[in-house]
Amino acid sequence: MRRLVPLMLILTWLAAPLPVAADEPAADSDAEAIRAAALDYLEGWYTGDADRMERALHPDLAKRIVRPTDDGPDRVDNMSALRLVQATRAGWGTRVPSDQRRADIVILDVFGNAATVRADARDWVDYLHVGKVDGQWKIINVLWEMRPRPE
Repeated sequence: MRRLVPLMLILTWLAAPLPVAADEPAADSDAEAIRAAALDYLEGWYTGDADRMERALHPDLAKRIVRPTDDGPDRVDNMSALRLVQATRAGWGTRVPSDQRRADIVILDVFGNAATVRADARDWVDYLHVGKVDGQWKIINVLWEMRPRPE
């Protein structure tokens, strides 16, 4: 019996699945698709290309910003995918002169079907949560902050 217990432990250990590294790099194709979604979002905004913006966004997108107030609790403002697409179609982003446009994308992390991306625009910074939905990378959540205006 003494020999049987260690043998069973060894067999159990050998039968266990091997752990998968949590920080495996994203496949090149995933990284390219994540970057393309982020660029469709920013460049679509700047060029007024609502189709490109819509392609980047999941329909359930939630875009939020925390707005401090002087006389009460901070406010969290929300923007939907529909509102963002409509603002793009209306040309709000085209008001930024082309020589002042900024669309810097940094993929911060990818794990499975989830990614976090920092997108730097001229007037704001977005932290994008991007998910692979039905084989396509879509922006699902955005937390953003305005850059301080030069005095």
